[in-house]
Amino acid sequence: MQSIPVDTARLGVLRCAIAPEAKISNHETQEVKRDRDGNPVWTVAVTVRQDRRRISVIEIAVSGQPKGIDEGQVVKVTGLTAFMWSMGDRHGVSFRADAITPVTGPAHAKGGDA
Repeated sequence: MQSIPVDTARLGVLRCAIAPEAKISNHETQEVKRDRDGNPVWTVAVTVRQDRRRISVIEIAVSGQPKGIDEGQVVKVTGLTAFMWSMGDRHGVSFRADAITPVTGPAHAKGGDA
């Protein structure tokens, strides 16, 4: 898999669309996926608003449970990387980050216009 670093400064406002959830590797046993170091992998759906009109949602994987993130909250994504993947006739892009943290302050409140 080729990894591509993503400049989050060019993505505009990033908001949590779906709060952190453990990434399940086996749906029958509900086993949580783990990274190379054995840490549980979590996913956070984040809205990306580049042009102040159009919104896209990307799901970002991160090692360890992100703390203090609620739906609708502005977040900071550190070390975002995109990976191109293919399996048989399926293909796509997945995202991974070093960290996802809440942005705090009155300008970035849940209902604020950031």
